[in-house]
Amino acid sequence: MTLTVFLASCAGDNEANRAGDSSSGKSTLMNITEEDATYTADTVSANSFVAYETNKAGTRPVVLIIPEWWGLNEYVKMRARELAKLGYFAMAVDMYGGRRVEAAPDEAGQLAGPFYADTALIFSRLSAALARAQSYPQADASKVAMMGYCFGGYISLMGAKLGLPLRGVVSFHGRLAGTENTNAPVLICHGAADQTMSPEEVTDWRQRMDSLGATYTFRSYPGATHAFTNPGSTAAGKQFNMPIEYNAAADTASWKEMKQFFRQIF
Repeated sequence: MTLTVFLASCAGDNEANRAGDSSSGKSTLMNITEEDATYTADTVSANSFVAYETNKAGTRPVVLIIPEWWGLNEYVKMRARELAKLGYFAMAVDMYGGRRVEAAPDEAGQLAGPFYADTALIFSRLSAALARAQSYPQADASKVAMMGYCFGGYISLMGAKLGLPLRGVVSFHGRLAGTENTNAPVLICHGAADQTMSPEEVTDWRQRMDSLGATYTFRSYPGATHAFTNPGSTAAGKQFNMPIEYNAAADTASWKEMKQFFRQIF
């Protein structure tokens, strides 16, 4: 499916220029193509979601997006579309297979749990997704980054630790323990009021990264809880009595940090 949108640009707008607008003060017709990307990942049939700007000439840097533990839902599809508008080849990865999505934390936790216990599972699912993304003619196979939310942030950091060929990794409110590595630059976007992660875990991670001489940027947003980037977090937090809530200021700030990070690594 291809969506057509108008991008209003102005002089000096780097994001507009990256998305294919070479003039200033004009509107550019932008076509965002959305596709299902099916492939086999070890024991499952995966169905990831791809988005890219059709009118952009040449290839595009690849950004793999790992969802929250809920699975590949509409929220992560929205993020893929936004990345496509910035000029990237975006793939929202189906980590569970069959594009399975859960709405309750108990079921989502059961799906995510095996990945925390088995790094080989992480590596096999990510490797298959990466190979599928790199198979597209629109993708620049030599320029790949990974980003993720909550569960997906942890998985993205582990992808770098496990040696996937990544230019960089962005974790939004993701677990940190055990992810320390020097294989790629890292941007951490952390909620200062995140009750799912102790201050000691954050301090320990930063100390370990420093001792390794790793390249990383750590951003902490005052008042932001776990899952602060997802507009649906407030309702989910109330429904399931979870300490999560959307924070518009932190969401905006972290997305801006991500854009700057990607400009640097690509």
